[in-house]
Amino acid sequence: MALPVVAIVGRPNVGKSSLLNTLAKRMISIVDPTAGVTRDRVSTIIEDKGRYYELVDTGGYGIEDHDNLTAHVENQIKQALARAQLALFVVDVREGVMPLDQQVAQLLRKQPFNVLLVANKADTPRMENMGGELYKLGFGEPLYVSALHGHNRDALAMEIVKRLADTVGEVPPDPVMHIAVVGKRNAGKSTFINSLAGEERVIVSEVPGITRDAIDVRIEKDGRSLVLIDTAGLRKKSKTVNDSIEFYSYTRATRSVRRADVVLFFIDATLEVSQVDKKLAHFIAEEHKPCILVVNKWDLAKDANVVTDDYANYFSKLLPGLGYAPICFITAKDGKNTQSVLDLAKELFKQATTEIPTGRLNKAIEIITHERVPSARKKIGRPKIYYGAQVATRPPTILLFVNNPNSMDENYRRFFINRLRDLLPFSEVPIRLLLRSHHDKTKNQTKQNGRNKG
Repeated sequence: MALPVVAIVGRPNVGKSSLLNTLAKRMISIVDPTAGVTRDRVSTIIEDKGRYYELVDTGGYGIEDHDNLTAHVENQIKQALARAQLALFVVDVREGVMPLDQQVAQLLRKQPFNVLLVANKADTPRMENMGGELYKLGFGEPLYVSALHGHNRDALAMEIVKRLADTVGEVPPDPVMHIAVVGKRNAGKSTFINSLAGEERVIVSEVPGITRDAIDVRIEKDGRSLVLIDTAGLRKKSKTVNDSIEFYSYTRATRSVRRADVVLFFIDATLEVSQVDKKLAHFIAEEHKPCILVVNKWDLAKDANVVTDDYANYFSKLLPGLGYAPICFITAKDGKNTQSVLDLAKELFKQATTEIPTGRLNKAIEIITHERVPSARKKIGRPKIYYGAQVATRPPTILLFVNNPNSMDENYRRFFINRLRDLLPFSEVPIRLLLRSHHDKTKNQTKQNGRNKG
């Protein structure tokens, strides 16, 4: 049975995003005094005493969006209501009933489901006495809350579960993989998400910077649940420091990379690789994330005769930290090759979670050290590798026991990792290489033996 959906609706700036965050007990939606920050549907799964439902934040109804996206925002609201079993109609108790509140009430009266009137910003008990006129909206007694301070959060949570008593679904399966979709503005990330979701799950427009939140979109692939994370398009950091919305969008995007199992790095085929691309590539590499370079708008590439090998050489020079990343060429607006990107992501996830027997790993180490003996570093000497072990996955993490961890220079380190990719089933994912002194290992074993004898 599918999870029931609870849609949060209301006019702009009544605290819908704050309400989602307080019910989820974590920061999900961006909260800002600027009207119209939320445009897409932002959702999360809520668990309350063993019962689950999907909570959906929506944009402000009736917002006059400065990017002419009002119709898109209202379409997202209608899609959320079409799936909902319960609506939380949020109003501002301090301002009373406004004309837009009446319009939202009129919209909700046409719906076949239950509506719970939530009077937000009741920061003190005295404010609950200000809500008398809210009854004329036609949804009975409001539940007074303060999303900002958490006042009556538990009472609201209990009322939601009560009203969903006959519809609460099964425990949702854990997603097998989280995939972050990142890149510059207008690279086609949201178009790609919608293509795979089979609906306008996120707003697509020629206007740059439409997506602001990091939006989790669940899809089914081969009977398994995946989460695609649509992120805000990135631009030069200097342009975000004075814009709180841009700053939070950037923070959400980088956080999405950290929690992803695989990153889809979108690059516009019609543009040259920029400084923003280079910085993002560096960040992905630093986080040791499996990554696919997704070259979108391939149908619009200026040089129709360009071959894919040229792109591989181009990226290896400009994005050297992602030399391990495979490249996919797609046209997201037509859905061309989008499914193959998911198939490749699944393969990278498999590589990143593979565990190698110690014997096989040390055979590879033996081959590598025979192929190229590491050079000696001044005042440190030549590194000697005794043996290695895989100590973690996601990313595959190899611990080498050596005579001196400082003796291996960066060039040999890169050579060693690249050869591990050739010899082991990690050909397209990052490998984290750790060095530890063999003497430390010997000392620890000696101390442990002494304890055992004692």
